[in-house]
Amino acid sequence: MATKTKDLKTRYNEEIRAQLKEELKLANDFEIPKLSKIVINMGVGEASKNAKMAENIVKQLTKIAGQKAVATKAKKSIATFKVREGMTVGCMVTLRGERMYDFFQKLVCVVLPRIRDFRGVSPKSFDGRGNYTFGLKEQSLFPEIHYDEIETVHGMDISIITTAKTDDEARALLKGLGMPFKK
Repeated sequence: MATKTKDLKTRYNEEIRAQLKEELKLANDFEIPKLSKIVINMGVGEASKNAKMAENIVKQLTKIAGQKAVATKAKKSIATFKVREGMTVGCMVTLRGERMYDFFQKLVCVVLPRIRDFRGVSPKSFDGRGNYTFGLKEQSLFPEIHYDEIETVHGMDISIITTAKTDDEARALLKGLGMPFKK
């Protein structure tokens, strides 16, 4: 019988929590930082004028996240950017629970190693409150997206929200979960 590898959530609960408690010298189990949610944002750029293209981008983000993406609309008109109120300007999805851990594992094990000349993600992209945000230049890094389906290349921002109070706690958590930081 083949042994099944542990999924990330199980590994976090069984191994990583204990390591973090010891490493950060925390007294209470509830102080141990954990992932809260992952938010993925994708701007549609020139597709805001083409409804079909914007719809295609929403479908691609839905495939990537494994959950229905929501189109974001402009709240007010900005003449210099030729944006009208109610125009689609991007799409986003918020992942929590099991899907969040599955996406994080796919991101660390499959997507980031596919980046050309990848040497790690920047350790400076923390916001001061224990949250980490970074960007990817193209959606074709994800295995769900076939190269034939891509009309235009779009980047995305991925925000990893944690319950950590400081950046050092969040860095220790992400490093324990397998995030490859630059040395």
